[in-house]
Amino acid sequence: MPVNGSRRTLLGTAALTLALSSLFLTDSAYAAKPVGSGKGANAEQQGGGDENGIYAAARIQYSGAVAKGGATGNVTSTDVNWTPPPCWYAPYLGAKDFKKKMSKDIEAKKNTPGMAGTAGAAIGEMQRHYEDEYGWTGTPGYKDYNVENDGKGMFWAAVENPDEPDYLKRTSCTDLPFWVENGEAPPPQYEEAIKPKMLAALAYQHMELPNTKVTLAPEATTKVNLPTWAWLDKAVFDEVQATAALNVPGFSIQATTTARPVSLKLEPGTKDAVTYPASGECVMNADDSIGEPYAKGKADETPPCGIRYLRSSGDGTYKLRATITWEINWAGTGGAGGDLPNGAFGNEQAVTVQEIQAVNR
Repeated sequence: MPVNGSRRTLLGTAALTLALSSLFLTDSAYAAKPVGSGKGANAEQQGGGDENGIYAAARIQYSGAVAKGGATGNVTSTDVNWTPPPCWYAPYLGAKDFKKKMSKDIEAKKNTPGMAGTAGAAIGEMQRHYEDEYGWTGTPGYKDYNVENDGKGMFWAAVENPDEPDYLKRTSCTDLPFWVENGEAPPPQYEEAIKPKMLAALAYQHMELPNTKVTLAPEATTKVNLPTWAWLDKAVFDEVQATAALNVPGFSIQATTTARPVSLKLEPGTKDAVTYPASGECVMNADDSIGEPYAKGKADETPPCGIRYLRSSGDGTYKLRATITWEINWAGTGGAGGDLPNGAFGNEQAVTVQEIQAVNR
């Protein structure tokens, strides 16, 4: 199998990327569309084929507590520097289907008016890469699109995360499609090849946490300087799970992301208020509840979780925001697992605060 130097000593990475972009990324049939966005973001697995080959082979299937229609969920990571993968590599087509698709597209681009110079030369090199075993260091070439191994593996290709807003990040997986044998791991140089931890992060991105209304006493309407008790019962405050899975012949992985509530943060909606505790963060009790239900006779006591408003809301209301912090971890194929950044999700509740009226006799 001929190897002709390194990628950087040929036309260079930029030229190959340009060729890849001109050949595929403007093509709606490219792997990034059927595998990772549009239909591929749906929660249901759909297999089959069309004129582009086994187009749906690597769709990620989401299940459990996930947003409908493949939308992003409502969890916000408490780590502002953490993001789900912007792109990845996943199984695309078998050898015969890949040859049919790739050779057709290469010929079409070669015959495009004005396709010359660097881009044209790079497309020529790409054709040699898949047809004539033309490779470079760490990247062997293929003979006749590897059709002699059809059914024994798949070509993997880049997939854009449709929910990544940064275009440069979303399109940063620029390596050419590569072959992976059934049951084998992708070559180590493809660090963005899909793996359980990445599926866990995608499950996190699509996770939908329940709306949780904090119980208040007094409820909705309270008085100035009167402690307002807040709590969440265990019965409405439980763990949530979301699963992402990818299944194709010879390759099957999955990961389940679990969110467990650990604390409640109260933000009164005004500076004229005192929270209990002073930080406003109420931690979980031993029985997995938060706070303590109000009971008759405790009106003058300090609640373990609550608020005391110092000023009337007048003709309006204060927007009390209750945000739950969730501890998030994951477990996946092969015993893999670990922690992900905590997540948060909050709701607002309208609270009316009235002045205490004195009676003069």
